[in-house]
Order: sequence, then C-alpha cells, then structure tokens
Amino acid sequence: MTATPIAVVTGASSGIGAATARTLAAAGFRVVLTARRKDRIEALAAEIAEAGHEATAYALDVTDRAAVDEFATAFRSLALLVNNAGGALGADPVATGDPADWRQMYETNVIGTLNVTQALLPALTASGDGTIVILSSTAALSAYEGGGGYVAAKHGEHVLAETLRLEIVGTPVRVIEVAPGMVKTDEFATTRFRGDTDKAAKVYAGVDAPLTAEDVADTIGWAVTRPSHVNIDLLVVRPRAQASNTKVHRVL
Repeated sequence: MTATPIAVVTGASSGIGAATARTLAAAGFRVVLTARRKDRIEALAAEIAEAGHEATAYALDVTDRAAVDEFATAFRSLALLVNNAGGALGADPVATGDPADWRQMYETNVIGTLNVTQALLPALTASGDGTIVILSSTAALSAYEGGGGYVAAKHGEHVLAETLRLEIVGTPVRVIEVAPGMVKTDEFATTRFRGDTDKAAKVYAGVDAPLTAEDVADTIGWAVTRPSHVNIDLLVVRPRAQASNTKVHRVL
C-alpha cells in the first residue's frame, strides 16, 4: 500500500498558505501546517479533517533555526515543501526606509526559507521524488518605488531558488518558484501598512478582480502535480488588470 505523500506548508495560518494547504489536502497530500499562530493552524487542521482529509498543525517560527531543526526530525521522508512564510513591511523610499523593517523582511523571506529548506532537504531527497516550492513575488523580478526592502528580500528568494536548482540537479528533488503579482488577501497589505486599513484598501482600489489566495493555491497545486520529470522552474501569475508591478488598470 502506497503511503500518503506529506506536504509541509509554512505560513499556513492565513492567505495563500492556508489556501494552499486546503488545495493540497484535497489533492491527496497529508498536510503539515506551520506558522507562529498556533490557534489559526489548529483551526485550519480541524477544518481540513472535517472535510475528510489529513492535516497536522505545528507552531513554528521559520527564523528560529533551532526550532526548525527540531521540527525536521519528525520527517524521514517528505514529498513536498511549500515555502510560503514571508511578507512585507512598509512602503518607504530607500532614503528613509527603516533598516529594522528591511532586516525583518530579509530574515523572514530569505533566511526563513533557507532554514526550512536546509533542514528538510534530506527528507525530500530520501523520498525519491521531492518537490520544493518557493513562493516569491513579481517583486523578485523587477523593482518598484517604495518597495526597496521587500524587492530586495524577494530577489534574495528568487536567487536562492535558482542557485539551489543548479546545485541539486541530478537528485530526485524539483525546485519550483511561483511569483504572484497583485493578490488581495485579508492580511498582506494591512500588515505592510501596520494595520492602516485605508492605505491597504488603496492598493486594490479600482482594480477589477485582483488575484485571490485561492488563485495562487490553484497554481501551486497544478505545478506540484505535474509528472515527476516536469519542473516548472518559474511561474509568474498576475491578474489580467496588471501588466507589471507599476502598470495596473484601475477604474476609479
């Protein structure tokens, strides 16, 4: 009897991470949900179980290397890792940006991804058919004003994915990067603007149908369920109303 493949999803407490966990569970993975907010991931695990699927919650801060290493000891074999934990803080120009914000974004987006990937790579390799997803952003591919710290962090994630793919070619592990454009979730912009809901709303003002967390989760689900010999190196997904980071059609 074939064992149920296990998928670890970081940052699974809300938004794209939570939507991805639901999508993977429905696709037949046993999902392990990680995030700092234990109550959120426990509620999501219960919801997934009620839907007839398998899920486990594990409270984890991806920037805490000792905690990540302890978490990794639970896995001898792992089918899928989705590095989703991350986020943006502030929208100040480089000249006045807060170095603490830059440092936190780098720690979460880049070092957090590095920590979890390094810790779980042996189990992914041992599976004989592992997949690593790194959720970056279109900010990983081009800059925009007011986004310097986030752009720098996401460029770091993009290069991490590219370099890892070069270094482990020939092993049974794929490296997939998914780079979403404008996605409207409950928390991303609000967190970026430190709870200022008016500023957060302006990000999406007049945009006809920005992406949803479920849209991105669907994309991730498709990419990871391709045949094992097929690697989706980089998948950029934007809403139709967005042509680039700085070109968005708005009806105001």
